[in-house]
Amino acid sequence: MKKFVGYLALVVMAFINQSENAVLAQVPSNSKYLKVSVIPEPVRVTPGNALYQINKNTVIVASGEDQVRSANFLRSYIMKSYNVDIPVIPAKDEKGKEIKIKKNDDPEIKHIVLDIKPLAYGIAGFSPSDLKRVGAYSLDMKEGIIHLTGANAQGLFYSVQTLIQLLPSTMPSFGLFDKYLQITVPAVEVVDYPRFQYRGMHLDVVRHIFSVDYIKQYIDYLALHKMNYFHWHLTDDQGWRMESKAYPKLNEIGSWRAGTIKGIFPGTGVDSTRYGGFYTIEQMKEIVKYAADRYITIVPEIDVPGHSMAIIAAYPELSTTPDIPKQPAITWGIYNRQNNVLVPSEKTFKFLKDVFNELMDVFPGEYIHIGADECSKKWWKESNETQNFMKNYALEDEDALQSYFVKRIHEVVKARGRQLVGWDEIMEGPIEKDMIVMSWRDSKHAWKAAEMGNKAILTPIQTHYLNAAQKKNETVLCHQDLYAPIDSVYNYEPLPESFNPVYEENILGGQGCMWTEYFPDKEAVEYGIFPRMSAISEVYWSQKKNKNWPRFMLKLVEQFNRYDLWGAKYSTEIFESGNYSR
Repeated sequence: MKKFVGYLALVVMAFINQSENAVLAQVPSNSKYLKVSVIPEPVRVTPGNALYQINKNTVIVASGEDQVRSANFLRSYIMKSYNVDIPVIPAKDEKGKEIKIKKNDDPEIKHIVLDIKPLAYGIAGFSPSDLKRVGAYSLDMKEGIIHLTGANAQGLFYSVQTLIQLLPSTMPSFGLFDKYLQITVPAVEVVDYPRFQYRGMHLDVVRHIFSVDYIKQYIDYLALHKMNYFHWHLTDDQGWRMESKAYPKLNEIGSWRAGTIKGIFPGTGVDSTRYGGFYTIEQMKEIVKYAADRYITIVPEIDVPGHSMAIIAAYPELSTTPDIPKQPAITWGIYNRQNNVLVPSEKTFKFLKDVFNELMDVFPGEYIHIGADECSKKWWKESNETQNFMKNYALEDEDALQSYFVKRIHEVVKARGRQLVGWDEIMEGPIEKDMIVMSWRDSKHAWKAAEMGNKAILTPIQTHYLNAAQKKNETVLCHQDLYAPIDSVYNYEPLPESFNPVYEENILGGQGCMWTEYFPDKEAVEYGIFPRMSAISEVYWSQKKNKNWPRFMLKLVEQFNRYDLWGAKYSTEIFESGNYSR
């Protein structure tokens, strides 16, 4: 693959020459863009003229829990990627005396110093409020020292991610002699902070489940892109993926389906392989800690009152048709085709209270996702029990009933000091001001929610669903009725000029979604997310004025080398298509 990427670089340069530097003509003239390839693009990069060297004589200096955590991430990355072990030492010795940080004029980096403190407010062109943002940091190299400074713990961690991207994306390996390698890094100064506070990725582990180790690797991918939220889709029609002590049949029955559809829906039949599993409470807590060590908050999702086939297979009394046998869905696309909704009853609401409390016992993050999407009203209309419930509670229609479900779960979530997140269908009825709308059908629902005074998160299906085809006539399994080429992903603007800036603070940010109906393993997932995840990271981190599609395209050549370094699979469609200057 490295040879292939090298070939791609030649193709890009050949194209540039043939078109008289047409691509570079669209790139800002500052030479930093030819020397530094950082994704997402920082606020300001000031390149130097020197190359420094990190080697076996370099040490990382860090004191304090957060500083050491970031230092260990950097050390681990360098060891894994370059087989060079750089020790982490405290800023003070055993007697409390500060170690001497020696300055030098030679190209060897002696110390990489990590610190958390207010950024210098005298930096020209930056307001104090920007330099105080969660995630703000600076990076500079001079006199043999790399200084990584975060305005807060998150900022320090993000400074490490920028330094990682300044390291070589390809390195030779000499086995036992690797420890003598000189890892070159260009002299540069960076001042940076995020545009949006919510920058995330989603993963559906229901349609296909993934190992704990791969969930951790997926979280590492988020960290390397300065993302801070992992939306974990844990339940759906095809399975229940979290351990439940209160309702063991959710795991005995709901976590396993009898087979899986073959091919693209409606498919060519169903295999007979029992499929499923679930994450234990201890495994989920382990993943929560792993994410927290990377300053990533997990947003767990239990999807109700639709998408509940796995629930009612385990507990039929929670269905509108309890006498009809059910099983976890073995196919996709059952909306309006199979009865997968919960019946409104006090037994159902007790169940929901119990399982959401179980969820919140494991996941400490502020956001709890309740789904609430694609709830077919057909089954409620046909249910006498449901219609009687609506009459007794003065609910005028099924939209009002769905809002009632949301209201009851909201009470549970709010009692634990958390915030409810729901797909944009929660707007089909009245919603409380502290409910957060995750807009998936388009962007307009998020913008409308923001104007109503609610917070909103963008993940429009047109550009943010990374299970979509990356090219027309896609030959791999994917949602072929969706088409999201990387340029459309990159060029998406969360706050268009038509949006009233008064409400901008209500747009928290956005995320990419990976639905796994057609992505059964990590190789398939990575082919779907890369390089589009890199594009999304720049949409929500980088300042609008700093985004530039031709420059991003050039940076992808280097980014592909990084994917190789990580051992990740990715799509090369951007270069195969020849659409270099779109």
